[in-house]
Amino acid sequence: MMTPTRRSIRLAPAAIIAAVVLAAACSSPTYDLVIANGRVMDPESGLDGVRHVGITGGEIVAISEGTLKGTRVVDATGLVVAPGFIDLHEHGQNEESYGLMVRDGVTSALEIEVGTGDIATWYAEREKGQIVNYGASIGHIKARMQVLHDPGTGLLPAGVGGSGMASDAQQTEMEAILRRGLAEGAVAVGFGSAYTPGANMAEIERMFRVAGGGGASAHIHMRGGIAGLDSTIAAAKAAGAKLHFVHINSSADTLLPAFLEHITAARDAGQDVTVEAYPYGAGMTEITSALFDDWRTWPDARFPLHQLVSSGARLTRKTFGDARVKGGTVIIHGRSEDQTRMAILSPLAMIASDGYIENGRGHPRTSGSFSKVLGKYVREEKALPLMDALRKMTLMPAQRLEARVPAMVQKGRVRAGADADLTVFDPATVIDHSTYEDATIPSAGVPYVIVGGQLVVDGGKLTAARPGRAIRAPLRTK
Repeated sequence: MMTPTRRSIRLAPAAIIAAVVLAAACSSPTYDLVIANGRVMDPESGLDGVRHVGITGGEIVAISEGTLKGTRVVDATGLVVAPGFIDLHEHGQNEESYGLMVRDGVTSALEIEVGTGDIATWYAEREKGQIVNYGASIGHIKARMQVLHDPGTGLLPAGVGGSGMASDAQQTEMEAILRRGLAEGAVAVGFGSAYTPGANMAEIERMFRVAGGGGASAHIHMRGGIAGLDSTIAAAKAAGAKLHFVHINSSADTLLPAFLEHITAARDAGQDVTVEAYPYGAGMTEITSALFDDWRTWPDARFPLHQLVSSGARLTRKTFGDARVKGGTVIIHGRSEDQTRMAILSPLAMIASDGYIENGRGHPRTSGSFSKVLGKYVREEKALPLMDALRKMTLMPAQRLEARVPAMVQKGRVRAGADADLTVFDPATVIDHSTYEDATIPSAGVPYVIVGGQLVVDGGKLTAARPGRAIRAPLRTK
């Protein structure tokens, strides 16, 4: 055997070190996707700094101050990397709406206020994959429409389902529909007492009990001003249900300060009550709904506040009556900017769009809600810190659902192990561009959106990827 020379012995340690370094370099992982050099902001941990995010298999695997290798590397220099926005109130559960809302930074869109009357079918229709993650509540409105045989074919009741009184036996049928929906994985229970004036508070409380028994939050478009607010809070408390008021700015209108005071008092007393708001002064709903049953008593000056979505025309008494017969959706103007701002800035309020687009017509909140908050209230007015705005769009909505839907623990966060649902936006340019006349104009300043680890918006344009999957509570077999 050859004996090593003194020279070879002296060189061996250096060679070993070089080999170790080379091996380490070769063994460092290559991620499916790396978001490099972005300002990573995570509302849960408070992280706010330049990092590199490594994604593999639909999951955030690494968040590093050092560079990472990726099969695809996106340079996010100057951009914010945030959790994907979670919209708890989005009626446009279709390709057209998804394509607009994802360019507004939304990665998970849920139909919770109205919901559906058939959870199993609703999810089955979307199970091949969508642009964004999706989910739905089991809806009291829909249960009422089924049980009372409402003639409406749209989202809301157009007759007896809204205005009719339900017998005890019919309410028992509704309870059965809600329980079945919860067993089939509904994320929550949806309510719209403003659209169901025939449902007294005893009926609402009875349905709240189903939600409470299933560990589900009750998301309600309430009616009746302060008295309605207080009775809804009391009913949820008696039923043991977690309560969520949708679009508090719309429901409260000029009474918003008092609404927020009453809700704060309920929370301070230990009740689980949350709210959401959208950043526009006008609402939208179906013109055949019970919300307008008293239209014949209105003064003439009230009709031009209503704008027909199909044509963009402001209405008169005559054209409003014609539209009630023909059907369709109507935009309702009237709230002040001060009211909108107060709702958005409230520490209680999450951001949710209440959006809907069909055949190119709808409300700008579908395509612009999140970017408008970031552009107008954060950047332009400096009325809301960026981290607080992101919390309203990500962590807070995830936390609203996670007790019933454990998968939500992995959303609304930027951390290792979380789902790779991310929105990458330019804080200097992000803004909404959609209008009441054209709600299909995409937001600006959102160049990249990742859903399930895949780029669904790349360079500001939609890709062909359809990685969106069901957000659903665990199914029950009994």
